[in-house]
Amino acid sequence: MFPGRLSELPPSSFAMLATLLDPHQPGAPPIALSVGDPRGVVPPFVTEALARHAHEFGEYPPINGTAAWRQAASGWLKRRFGVDVDPERELLPLNGTREGLFLAPFIVTPDAKAGGRPVILLPNPFYQCYAAAILSAGAEPVFVRADASSGFLPDFESLPNSVLERTVGAYICSPSNPEGAVASPDYLRTLFALADKHDFTVFADECYADIYLGEKPTGALSVRGAPYARLLTFHSLSKRSGMPGLRSGIVAGDARLMATFRAYRNYAGPQVPMPIMAASAAAWSDEAHVEANRALFRERFRLAERMLGNRAGFRVPEGGFFLWLDVGNGEETALRLWREAGVRTLPGAYMGRESERGNSRTNPGFSYLRVALVNDLSTISTALERMVEVLGTEG
Repeated sequence: MFPGRLSELPPSSFAMLATLLDPHQPGAPPIALSVGDPRGVVPPFVTEALARHAHEFGEYPPINGTAAWRQAASGWLKRRFGVDVDPERELLPLNGTREGLFLAPFIVTPDAKAGGRPVILLPNPFYQCYAAAILSAGAEPVFVRADASSGFLPDFESLPNSVLERTVGAYICSPSNPEGAVASPDYLRTLFALADKHDFTVFADECYADIYLGEKPTGALSVRGAPYARLLTFHSLSKRSGMPGLRSGIVAGDARLMATFRAYRNYAGPQVPMPIMAASAAAWSDEAHVEANRALFRERFRLAERMLGNRAGFRVPEGGFFLWLDVGNGEETALRLWREAGVRTLPGAYMGRESERGNSRTNPGFSYLRVALVNDLSTISTALERMVEVLGTEG
């Protein structure tokens, strides 16, 4: 489909899902648990801020964001992670985290490193934006397995020096998508030590940082500490506030990297409209709606735990809103759930990459199914009841 180096891009997860399921009739009225769409209720203060600032759609917005947005964003980072981030030099607004995660490799990828093609590391399974960004920037993606044996986080330290010497960046997602694993402070310290030794940048995707069921996940900024050398972190209102349609996020970190990011974004990135920044500032400043969203997710996971029991290796994740179920063969099970129960789920293999070409079982997502608990309780209950009928005592 794509020319040149982009021909290496893995197919879209949801394009593959459509190919798998759409030729078949659902076995019951369809329920989609495949997309991580949090579908939150938009707080009135957000719509009020949009309305008050709607006239500003007629103006070009500043690349650095408004003063009110910078104050709100840096204030949230202080409250959430206990860090002081310079609002003028160490953060920028984004049109959602995907924009920042895609642009980041371009500012760190030279033509060559250590005599070869630069490498950017990413977890496997992975958010597909990472792979697209790496290839677009001309780097080589190195997929680092994240499975139960590694706590569902990539073991970057196990890579050979021949790879690490060429590494210019590493993506880490915590809480992780799809597994819901949280990187501990020790894990992050080890990663930063590796980045210092081999001179690469850590891209910390923390868009699920405010969706947790137990302890509050540690942030990369707080572990690294000022001046946040070799670190860019990414946060979003899509998950935190349940407003994916707002397309609003933050990138923060190393002032030197942020200066380059800002300069590059002047060419490649559209500014965030000022009414969106006004609504975002209101959302970053409020915690009540976030706590209410967390309470809803806790209810959904309690329901899932009651209904699924020990099936498919059920476990409550440390963060995020996905179940990562070990069903033996995710693709076969997803098709069965659709044809027999009308429940749409995502095979884990569609978020992963084979380590041996042609051997699908070397894909760390092969045996898994990703289930997004983003619907209302009644809908989730109906879907899980149908799933239990299909799964039986399997797994």
